[in-house]
Amino acid sequence: MDTALTTDRLVIRDWSVDDDVDALAIYGAPDVAHWLTGAMDRVSDLAAMRSVLHAWKEAQPNLLTPRGRWAVQRRDDNVVVGGLGIRLLPPYEEDLELSWQLNPHEWGKGYATEAGRALIAWAFTQDIDELFAVTRPNNLRAIATAKRLGMQWVGETDKYYGLTLQVYRIRPSDLTG
Repeated sequence: MDTALTTDRLVIRDWSVDDDVDALAIYGAPDVAHWLTGAMDRVSDLAAMRSVLHAWKEAQPNLLTPRGRWAVQRRDDNVVVGGLGIRLLPPYEEDLELSWQLNPHEWGKGYATEAGRALIAWAFTQDIDELFAVTRPNNLRAIATAKRLGMQWVGETDKYYGLTLQVYRIRPSDLTG
């Protein structure tokens, strides 16, 4: 995305290596890492988080739109409260996955839904016709967020990440005001 997306409370923008402390509070949190699929492991320390952020920042310009990873920053205090991503789902790399992760201290405030809606709306301006979210069957928070985003349950599969996952999909026609 060429410029940041803004919502009432949030800014969705490219990651910076300077986001290391806030990012580690997300990707280093056991409560977040527990739910991550095979795409990413728990980040262990600030040096590792800086390396991850550097890799994301370097990769971003080379990804085909709408793929990427973005920071979710609260507008009122500029704290990064979460991250969003759009990537190709392995192993076939045909389906685009929308993912979200939040600092556990920010759960329950509607940030994932607010940011996700903005990213979905932008993604559908980029010549794609659907996005998927995959979640472990017992990740009730992620399932609830997928539903709040307007995503429809399409079934359960083990084709992604070698895990049994619930699959949700959204298409432009599913978007509601």
